[in-house]
This record gives sequence, C-alpha cells and structure tokens, in this order.
Amino acid sequence: VTPKLDKKFTYPLKMFSNNDEAVINKKLPKELLLRIFSFLDVVTLCRCAQVSRSWNVLALDGSNWQRIDLFDFQRDIEGRVVENISKRCGGFLRKLSLRGCLGVGDSALRTFAQNCRNIELLSLNGCTKITDSTCNSLSKFCPKLKHLDLASCTSITNLSLKALSEGCPLLEQLNISWCDQVTKDGIQALVRCCPGLKGLFLKGCTQLEDEALQHIGAHCPELVSLNLQTCSQITDEGLITICRGCHREALQHIGAHCPELVSLNLQTCSQITDEGLITICRGCHRLQSLCVSGCANITDAILNALGQNCPRLSLSHCELITDDGIRQLGSGPCAHDRLEVIELDNCPLITDASLEHLKTCHSLDRIELYDCQQITRAGIKRLRTHLPNIKVHAYFAPVTPPPSVGGSRQRFCRCCILL
Repeated sequence: VTPKLDKKFTYPLKMFSNNDEAVINKKLPKELLLRIFSFLDVVTLCRCAQVSRSWNVLALDGSNWQRIDLFDFQRDIEGRVVENISKRCGGFLRKLSLRGCLGVGDSALRTFAQNCRNIELLSLNGCTKITDSTCNSLSKFCPKLKHLDLASCTSITNLSLKALSEGCPLLEQLNISWCDQVTKDGIQALVRCCPGLKGLFLKGCTQLEDEALQHIGAHCPELVSLNLQTCSQITDEGLITICRGCHREALQHIGAHCPELVSLNLQTCSQITDEGLITICRGCHRLQSLCVSGCANITDAILNALGQNCPRLSLSHCELITDDGIRQLGSGPCAHDRLEVIELDNCPLITDASLEHLKTCHSLDRIELYDCQQITRAGIKRLRTHLPNIKVHAYFAPVTPPPSVGGSRQRFCRCCILL
C-alpha cells in the first residue's frame, strides 16, 4: 500500500528528499510532527514515508495507523499486505476494514490476529476466502473485538459463532448476512456468551427458524437493531418471542417489550402477519424504520398502529393494503409531523385516494409507487400541490395505440419515470 508519488506531489516535497536536516525537522519536535501525521490518511502517510528517513519513521509509526480502511485498494490487497500492516501497527490498531479484499485469506488474518490484539472493529465483508479458521484466530487473540462484519463470507458456519462466543465476549455488532450455513445452534452458542449484543444482522440466513429468535430474545437484553431480511422461515411466534425477551430493566420497563429497537427489516418474511407486527408496534415506541416488503399477509389492520410512531415504512409487495389502510396511517399522530418515507411498490389496490390521505403529512419526503397501476399522474400532481418538495418515484405504461390500417401494431416498452 505504498503508492508512487504523483508529479504534482514531487515538487513541494523535493526540498526535503534525503534531507533529515530540513528546517521543519529542526524547528518542530518529533512529538509534534507525529501528532500532525496522525491526521493524515493512508495515501498521504505513504507519500510522506518516501520524503526522508526521519519522515519514514514518523509516517510509519504504529500510532498513526489506529484506523485503516483499505476498501479503495481492495483489488491490490493480498495477504502479505495485511501481514505487513499488522506487524507495523501491532497493538496500536483499533479499526480495520478489508471490505471487498478478495485476496485476503485465513493465513494472513491469523498473523493479523496475533499481532493486533487490541482490534475493536474489523470488517471482512465480501472476503470470500475466509473460513471458520479466521474466527478461531480472532477468538484466540482478539478479546477486545466489539464490531465484526462477516457478510457474504459464505464458508462461515456455526463453528465460527461458537468460537467468537468463547473468545470475544465484548461483541456488540455482528453481521453474518448471507452466511447461509448458520443455524439456530450457532445463534444459541453466540448469544449465550455475548450478552452485550446491540446489533445483529442476519439477512439471507435462510436456515434460521423461530427457535433462533427465542435464543436472541432470552439472552440479548441490549438489542437495538435486528435484520431478518429474507429469513423466510421466521413467523409471528418468533417475533413475539423477541419482543418479550428484549427488554431493559434500567429503563423501568418503558414500553412493554423492546423500547430501544429503532430499525427492523422483515423483508420477504412471508409468514409474518398483523398479529406479530402489532406486538412490535405496541412495545417498540422508538421504532424509526420498518420494512415488511414482501410480507404478503400484512393487511390494513397494522397501519393504524404504524401511524403512531414509525417515520420510515416499506410496504412494497403487501398486496392486501388498500386505500382505507393508508387513510388510517395518514390520520395517525406520527404521520402529520414525522412520516418521512413510505414505499408502496406493487400494492395493486392503492389508488389516488391514498395520495389524498397523505397530503397532510408535511414531513413526507419520498413515496415509492412503482407498479401501482391505479395511481395516475393527475393524483400525483394533486399531491404535489400540498407537498411541493416530495420525491415521487413511479412508472406508467403508455397506452398501446389501436392497430394501424395495415394491421400491424406498434409496440411500446414501459417507461420508468421520476416524477
């Protein structure tokens, strides 16, 4: 990760090249220079390291490498680079992002774990060579780890979660989205020894069932964010268990169940019904974002409860939602001053009447109406007279003209329109 100097950097640095006796080095103490260097990014530090011997020492001092994000260099990062960084930084390194670094594998990360035992945040998102061996290394050498991102590391299994639970008890955020080999047994092992979990991202963990949520509800009292997108085997029973289990005594039981939950994504959890969501709404009074896109059993019954407090809603593909449900939503106390985003894509029963019900929602910033075939341009125009700054995303299929005299028919494609 040592880029060559560009021409535009050569001239101002030339006066210091191979000259450790330069004025700046004489006038400023090394402690102050080191402090200045601490504000530089990775690329600039590498360039400074090429100026002179003394600057090389200062620029590559481990204290300047406490936070490293190598995403911009992901195509060039190989295992040896990670090993060299870990040897240089040692115990100074607190945060490292290797997101998208496909060339990094278990061997390099074992060396990293051995050298960087104070690491607190580590992103391995998309590092597809990673296996359970890496989590074993982290468990053995990195007890201070708090945030770990393993999204799309598809070789990760329950063994990784068991290892993390044994060696990383301070975990607060864990992302294992698309690690589809993980089952309830892995979740059980994890949450029993990591009671401080605040964020758990399980998108695409298709083997998870309600029993996994029972373990989370029983052992994660601090939980704030939970993503269950595409966990199609989760039902109302699992959600209700989460609500009953994730409460905080210190808040004197504010709300019945999960007063701190602010974001919940249940996209494509097709077995979820109104009953489960109403339980969520009654307990989670700080809920800021709810996605139930693709939950085909959701009806108007839930919208009155959602109108009480949640400003960002995704109801796409909820095909039972009608104008009456939007009326209930729009008349809720939250809707007038707090409703910011509502997504209604592919809700076939929605008509222009729904837009009339939303026109008093003064904070509404964006509405999604793709494939709502009963919504018209005229209805959107009327909404805009009340909410002139609103972003409306919709598309309309142009009317197919009658056959021409020759019997041929001109074909038209659907056009996508940002209104």
